[in-house]
Amino acid sequence: MFKVQTLNKISPSGLAMLDGDRYEVASEIANPDAILVRSAKMHDMEYPQELLCIGRAGAGVNNIPVDACADHGVVVFNTPGANAGAVKELAICALFLASRDVAGGIEWAKSIADKGDDIPALVEKGKSAFAGPEIMGKTLGVIGLGAIGARIAHDALDLGMTVYGYDPYLSVDAAWRLSSRIIHAADLDEIYAKCDYITIHVPYMPSTKHTLNKETFAKMKDGVRILNFARGELVCDEDMLEALESGKVARYVTDFPNKTVLGAKNVVAIPHLGASTPESEDNCAVMAARQIADYLENGNIVNSVNIPSAVMPRSGSARVCIIHKNIPEMIAKITTALSFKGANIENMMNAGRKDKTYAYTMIDVDSVHDGLADALYQIDGVVRVRVI
Repeated sequence: MFKVQTLNKISPSGLAMLDGDRYEVASEIANPDAILVRSAKMHDMEYPQELLCIGRAGAGVNNIPVDACADHGVVVFNTPGANAGAVKELAICALFLASRDVAGGIEWAKSIADKGDDIPALVEKGKSAFAGPEIMGKTLGVIGLGAIGARIAHDALDLGMTVYGYDPYLSVDAAWRLSSRIIHAADLDEIYAKCDYITIHVPYMPSTKHTLNKETFAKMKDGVRILNFARGELVCDEDMLEALESGKVARYVTDFPNKTVLGAKNVVAIPHLGASTPESEDNCAVMAARQIADYLENGNIVNSVNIPSAVMPRSGSARVCIIHKNIPEMIAKITTALSFKGANIENMMNAGRKDKTYAYTMIDVDSVHDGLADALYQIDGVVRVRVI
């Protein structure tokens, strides 16, 4: 039986994926094989030697020490796209919040609640302060055309907008799913120069930190409206405040409030509600549970952020799963060790990461003899061996 620890409240829909006959699931459990987590901070946790994987019910993994986990052969999964519908809907809402000062108007209306019969006249007199343009006929630039960005682009087309998209890492499959009406931007400068609204949907990493900053704002149209529902660090807050003050940026809608932007003029700060829907929580939990179950039971890896993805149908009487350094001659050494232990290979798969740090090898064999795992651990560079 596999033991799974939950560090947050996980949707029952996800937990239902873990069969009671094969899984023991609890928030307090000794030496778990897997952990299911949402936002709990894991950097200071001590991990048991038995821990094989962590399933993050969500896309971001900033709360998990991903590299340290890889060093110990712990696979970290996330759930890209599971909350895409929820984030897309809020981003579409943000298009309207960026156009008209709806949030400011609502707060102002509350301020005249005690004016009695004078309220209608005050409303007619004061409403012009909160007016703004329609989005139909305007141009939207979508930076990042993954699961969320692509959905926003398609919905914006249906709302009558012209849409430019930019994503240098777009996969062939993702490209096929995009509408031909989305204009492919040659570079980010084209987005900046042509778009009335810009929404950013790229992962946060050192190379994308402050993608939107003083230099990029200078390339944009005066009065541009910017949405950020990806990561707060993608926008330089100090530069954004300057751009708002000068009028270069008319309004900034962000799902990541902080002490710099909160309360600033023409900033609409939403309290990180992008994925806060029951449907999204269900989707993320189900996806995370299925991924850890497939890894625990079959060794398959899908949507890992630190170990290469690899999926192979089962054959043979046993499967040997090996996480190892991505260095020369590893496959030869592994197959030699298997042969020495009398195991006949029926099928195998090897996958490596682009950063060449770690690789993952699955091998289906006809039999397993005593000492096989120990023999594989003797190979320099082998991090984790499982025989399923």
